[in-house]
Amino acid sequence: MDATGTGDEKRVRHFRQILIWPVHVLPPKGGAQPNDVAAALAAAPGSPWALVDDEFGVPAEFQERHYNEFVTFLPSVQRFLYGQGLGKSVQRGYGESPIRVLRRSDIDGMRVTFAAGEAPVTFAIAHVDLYFFFDIDVVTLALEIHADDLPLTVAQEAMFQLGRAYPAYWQPDGQPGHCPHKVEWLSAAGVVLASSDYQDRRKFLDFVCQHRAPCVSAHWDHLLRPFTLHHADQSGAFRYRQLEYYRMPLMAFLAMEDTKCLTAADHRRLALAAGPAGDGGNGSDATRIVGEGEDLRLAARASGDEGPIEAGTRHYVSQHAFVVVGDAANGFFTDAERGYLGRFRHQHFLLFLIAHFHRASLLMFSDRLAAAVSRLNVADATLIREFRIETRSALETFLRFTHRYWFSDVSDQLQARALFDQCRKHLRLDPLFADIRQELQDMSQYLDGDAQRRQNASMVRLTVVTAFGLIGTVSTGFIGMNLFDWTDYAPLTKVALFASIFVPSLVLTLYTVRKSARLSEFLDAMSDERFGLAHTLSALRRVWWTK
Repeated sequence: MDATGTGDEKRVRHFRQILIWPVHVLPPKGGAQPNDVAAALAAAPGSPWALVDDEFGVPAEFQERHYNEFVTFLPSVQRFLYGQGLGKSVQRGYGESPIRVLRRSDIDGMRVTFAAGEAPVTFAIAHVDLYFFFDIDVVTLALEIHADDLPLTVAQEAMFQLGRAYPAYWQPDGQPGHCPHKVEWLSAAGVVLASSDYQDRRKFLDFVCQHRAPCVSAHWDHLLRPFTLHHADQSGAFRYRQLEYYRMPLMAFLAMEDTKCLTAADHRRLALAAGPAGDGGNGSDATRIVGEGEDLRLAARASGDEGPIEAGTRHYVSQHAFVVVGDAANGFFTDAERGYLGRFRHQHFLLFLIAHFHRASLLMFSDRLAAAVSRLNVADATLIREFRIETRSALETFLRFTHRYWFSDVSDQLQARALFDQCRKHLRLDPLFADIRQELQDMSQYLDGDAQRRQNASMVRLTVVTAFGLIGTVSTGFIGMNLFDWTDYAPLTKVALFASIFVPSLVLTLYTVRKSARLSEFLDAMSDERFGLAHTLSALRRVWWTK
């Protein structure tokens, strides 16, 4: 597939794609929070990641597009994304944004060979970022690439193939299915920093066979360094696990030379982020998504402050993709500062990021709860105690997630609201949230029931000990009534007499506690008037002899 193509091909004058990959970060030893992981990652020797400075608070760097981005969101979401206040006017930890962003700048390009024997296509890299969220063990990789003057087929292949963490299968000739033939990270000088290894079938097969978990291609593994896949044999302080399907969610922006040349089949394939004709795709699903995308376009045009978006601009939303197609001749559509391209890269990116962060967090909670339940053994007191601690911790974290991060509405602007609603619907966030909350409630009810059971058992033991201790209390009470005159005895004799009473009483009390459950059954049998003496004696015998 030649990136230059022929003059008769449908052309994409500007193509931009943002890949989003949420992963579950395992806290390092010591229980460090994700924000601590972000700081530790930035400070690690040889780490390519550096904290991104916030433009907010620096008037010389604050631009109009930052303002447009800020006012898009509701106040509660503004506080989540940007924090509030400056300096000492806001207490540390409350006014700060819970988001930390790390960026690496050593990778400048992405060279892709989509099929063996074809000429490679080079994409420029705008950003490689890691988004950390305080108190949530989820980190999201955001990779933004762009290129100019591409055939539509190349753009479709990029949308379909680039965001693959590992191959789904291999063709008979050994080529990976639905994956590029080769992906290379390039430095600013054109030096290859890392390459994909999708063809290494043995590597992926052996890893799954050994670890019961999928492996990650070498170029993605290099991009996340010094993060290490949890099941990998390499050592590392920062480890992660995959949460979702191997195809990463993506956003795509296509400024077409002529939008009228796109056929209905083209629109369906773009809606599904499918490859060129011949790579599959479900027509009925595509038709449904196109219809929803048309509704989103109409909602955008209904708003009076959305800018001069022409009728040729279309939006498509699905579970793993948000695609925008428009006319390259429309200056507002291609304007990266005040136009739609700027909105796509900032406001819409944040909407898409929030929706997928919600889903990744809920999946992380699901994995965490499943792991806690799998380790539970009601016959092991230590495991029960660990399960209680893990469940309480998950409940507290979920409560903070609900109040700090969970939004059903993020904006009152019609287009932004419609986009976020479509993302939430396709990701099925509300049913997933309800399932996780129900699981937590079930686990909490189990803990409450277990605590009540243990409390009842303790009350039974105390009652039994009190009942049988009454005999000793009455007996020893006679000593206090001067039944025996011990006033003239020597002190040591008094101590010996006291010990002769105290030690047997202590032993009897401990023994009574030990047998309290069976003694409770004996007391129940003795107090039940429906049964005779034989039944009572049988219950007494079971205190010491059981089958």
